Amino acid sequence: MNGPLRLVLFDVDGTLVDSQASIVNAMTAAFDLARLAVPSRADILSIVGLSLDRAMAELVPDVAEDSRARLVQNYKDAYHDLRLAGGADHGSPLYPGAREMIAHLDAQPDTLLGVATGKSLRGLTALLEAHNLESVFVTRQVADHHPSKPHPSMILTAMAETGTDRVRTVMIGDTSFDMDMAQAAGVAGVGVSWGYHMPDRLGAAQQVIDGFDQLPNTLDTIWKANA
Repeated sequence: MNGPLRLVLFDVDGTLVDSQASIVNAMTAAFDLARLAVPSRADILSIVGLSLDRAMAELVPDVAEDSRARLVQNYKDAYHDLRLAGGADHGSPLYPGAREMIAHLDAQPDTLLGVATGKSLRGLTALLEAHNLESVFVTRQVADHHPSKPHPSMILTAMAETGTDRVRTVMIGDTSFDMDMAQAAGVAGVGVSWGYHMPDRLGAAQQVIDGFDQLPNTLDTIWKANA
């Protein structure tokens, strides 16, 4: 070990994996089962990253709370069925360069990797196993155990679990929820341009990258600035 530990946290959907097909299909099934009008693809993708209860409240604010709770369960069931039918890796492929970058960072003795996601623990575990990444992330923060993003709870808990501090923690994500969460936790946020929010929505990001190949230099700049 060459110095103090650093923590790199990744969002999952829209950042590490392109799960939009699975998300849209599961959401469509959930609304069809409830006999409600299916939101547009753009509206569905706009809430990716939020916890499901918060996401449904955003999508159908005028629907009664008990009906939204049924939509949440419908979505969970549909997503689970889709995963069983096609495999988690099929419905949520890794973005180009993601696996190589994870391996690169994991090989650094001073760097710890973690996840902060709106997924459930069951969904995240299945995804990591499908991509053979179950041993990489030392801290996994999921929607089951935290308030929805952009509340900073996920990042604060990840730092507490790993013994890292704010100046040595970076959050990487594709949505404004990720960047606002990073800002609320007092850590640097790095946005990615290939996800589900347009880059102009990532105003709280310290920097926005267009490919994983840009991440090492971006992290080095952040570490040096915070040294």
